[in-house]
Amino acid sequence: MRQYMRIQSIIMPKPTIESNRGKVVARLAREGWIERHGGEHDVYTNPARPGRIISVPRHRTLSIGVARKIA
Repeated sequence: MRQYMRIQSIIMPKPTIESNRGKVVARLAREGWIERHGGEHDVYTNPARPGRIISVPRHRTLSIGVARKIA
């Protein structure tokens, strides 16, 4: 008779993703991203990461997918 190991699943809490646009923009500023205005989105660049840009839409709250992608 075979014996199987039972592994208890550990439930880890999912990290909360901030969807408030003001808090996301403040965090980007703290991390050194520089704002340059775009059309319907604000565009952020970082001198330490050339070629990389982040576009943040101008809504009060961001969708979870957009907030996750920015994070």
